[in-house]
Amino acid sequence: MSVLITPRQSATEIARKLAAAGHVAYFAGGCVRDKILGLEPKDYDVATSATPAEVLTIFPKANEVGAHFGVVIVRHHGHHIEIATFRTDGSYKDGRRPETVAFSSPEEDAQRRDFTINGLFEDPESGKVIDFVGGQDDLKSATLRAIGNPVARFTEDSLRLLRAIRFATRFNFTIDPVTWQAVTAHADLLDRISPERIRDEFSRIITCPNRAKGLDLLVESGLIARFMPEVLALIGCEQPPQWHPEGDVYIHTRIMLDMLGPDAPLELCLSVLLHDIAKPPTQTFDTEEQRIRFNGHDALGATMAEEILRRLKYPNQVIEDVSFAVSRHMQFMNVQLMRTAKVKRFMSEPTFPMELELHRVDCASSNGFTDNLDYLIEKQEEFANEPLIPPPLITGRDLIDQGLTPSPRFKEILEAAQIEQLEGRLTDRDQALEWLKAQL
Repeated sequence: MSVLITPRQSATEIARKLAAAGHVAYFAGGCVRDKILGLEPKDYDVATSATPAEVLTIFPKANEVGAHFGVVIVRHHGHHIEIATFRTDGSYKDGRRPETVAFSSPEEDAQRRDFTINGLFEDPESGKVIDFVGGQDDLKSATLRAIGNPVARFTEDSLRLLRAIRFATRFNFTIDPVTWQAVTAHADLLDRISPERIRDEFSRIITCPNRAKGLDLLVESGLIARFMPEVLALIGCEQPPQWHPEGDVYIHTRIMLDMLGPDAPLELCLSVLLHDIAKPPTQTFDTEEQRIRFNGHDALGATMAEEILRRLKYPNQVIEDVSFAVSRHMQFMNVQLMRTAKVKRFMSEPTFPMELELHRVDCASSNGFTDNLDYLIEKQEEFANEPLIPPPLITGRDLIDQGLTPSPRFKEILEAAQIEQLEGRLTDRDQALEWLKAQL
C-alpha cells in the first residue's frame, strides 16, 4: 500500500538533496507565511543557493521553463515544487518582469520580494524562520507592508497593486499607511498590466470570503477605476427607500456580496456584483408617483455585464452565465404568476441554482421579502422526483406521419405539446397522439 506524500514532505526531500550537494535550501514565501498564520499551505516553494544548472544536475528531469529567471520546476511524488535561485532583479521595463537577474544571497533575495509577509524563509529541517524584512512582526500586527520603497515595488511589477488588495482582503490585514499611499498615488500603473492578469487577481479578490472589504479597497484605492469604472457609478445612486431601506446601489451590492457563503463560485460573485450595474444609466424619477425607477436595468445590465467581462477576457461560459443571470434577476418577482410549464422551464436552466442564491441575497439585503424564494424552494421539492423537462411525448416524425410538411408550424405545435405535458394534462404518448389529431 503506497503512502501519500504531502507537499511539505516532498519539498523537504528536495531541500535535503540540495543541502547534501552543498547548497543552502529554504522554504520561501507563501508557504512560510501560511504556516505561521496556522493555515495549510497549498504548495511549497524552495529558494536555494544552487544555480539552475546545478539544480538540473541534481534533478535532471526537472522543467527549466523559468531557468532564465533562476526558476526550475521539479515534479516529485506528484507535486510540482518550484526551486528558485536566490537572486536580485535588474530593471523592469514592462512593469511585469525584470530584464535581467543576478544570483545572490538570501538577504538580497528577500529584498526583491513584494510584501514583508511574503519575504520570509524557513529552514526545512529545524523549522526556524529566517526573517530579513520584519515579516513576522507584520504578521503579528496583521499589517500588509511593501518591502523597502513601496513605489519602487509597484513600479517594478504593477500587478502588485492588486496583490496588495488581495492579501489585505484574504487575511483581513490593514495596509500600512505608506504602502497604501503608494497604491492610491500610483493606481494608474495598473494600466500597464494585461487584462488577463488583472482578471485573475480580481477573481481571487471577489471570490474571497471577505470580498466586500476587497471591493471597498478597490474603490477607495482608485484601482477599480482602471479596469471596471462602471462600479463607481453605483455609489450615490439612490433607490426607492420603501424597497431599499439599506441605501444606494453600491451599499446594496456590497451587503449582498457580504451575505454570500465563503465558497461562493466566481460566476455567482460576478453576478451579484453586476446585477444592478445598469441602474445608474436607467435611473428616472416618476413625478406622478414620486418614485425612483430603473426600467429595463436588467436587460441593459446583461449587455453591460457582457461588455465588462469580455473586456477582462473572462471565458465565454462565465460571460454567458453571468449575463444570463443578470438578465433574469427581475423575473423572480413574477414566479408565482407563472403557469406551471413556465415555472418548470424557468427552473430548468443550468444557472438556476446560482440565480436562486442571487435572489436570496438580493431580497435579504433590501426589503427582506422571501415569498418568491419560498415558493420556488417548495416547487423544487414538488418537482424533485421527475425531470423538470421530460423527454417529449411527440416529435416532428409524428407530425410528418400525420401528413404535415416540415415548416415553422412544427415548432409551434411541438411547443404547445410540451406545455400540455409540463402542465400535467398530457401524461403518456397515446394521450399526446390523440391531442395532436385533435389539433390537426
